[in-house]
Amino acid sequence: MGYRFSDLTAACQDDWRAYVEHDFVRALGAGTLEPGAFRHYLQQDYLFLVHFARAYALAAYKSQDLAELRQAFDGLKTILDVELDLHIGFCRDWGIDEADLAALPEARATLAYTRYVLDAGSRGDLLDLRVALSPCLVGYGEIAGWLAEQPFTVRGEANPFEAWIAMYESEDFQAAMRAERAWLDARLAEVTPARFARLAGIFRDATRLEIDFWQMGLDRAD
Repeated sequence: MGYRFSDLTAACQDDWRAYVEHDFVRALGAGTLEPGAFRHYLQQDYLFLVHFARAYALAAYKSQDLAELRQAFDGLKTILDVELDLHIGFCRDWGIDEADLAALPEARATLAYTRYVLDAGSRGDLLDLRVALSPCLVGYGEIAGWLAEQPFTVRGEANPFEAWIAMYESEDFQAAMRAERAWLDARLAEVTPARFARLAGIFRDATRLEIDFWQMGLDRAD
């Protein structure tokens, strides 16, 4: 029996829990996150999405067949035509206009994470790249689900971050998360133990960089 995505999270379960249950996430759910911290996170997350789009362009280059190429193209198009527009609108609701976003400097946590993902994909193959990206795509879906189950989570207008939670627990995002997990499960089932160990290292590093990204928002760090 081969490996699955759940084996990646099991290989770094303490880091994965620290990411999914981070203080930033908890404060989002409780509605107690300091607005300036959320605004800083939103700005840097816009920059991350730009690099996320670049990663999908790299995924197209790394594709081995037409199906993978189409999948990469669809992902790139979704980020450029849907997610970035939604994010810009979300930022506007928080008093951040598009001109401000275009002029933003990247925080060190943003630089470290995005360049790590692109480097992992450049050095490796498509599976390396998508494993490096998976803490974001799969992780945000799991975080939304985890928050929905917590007694401290405040829903509706009483929580200023309700729209963020709702975005990632939406059926569209959850379907994208399930599709990514299915793709990873199919590819991981075919790898050797040595190959899995290398992939688990990539996943662990990316998860730790996600933790740093939350902390960057919490601290409003440059």
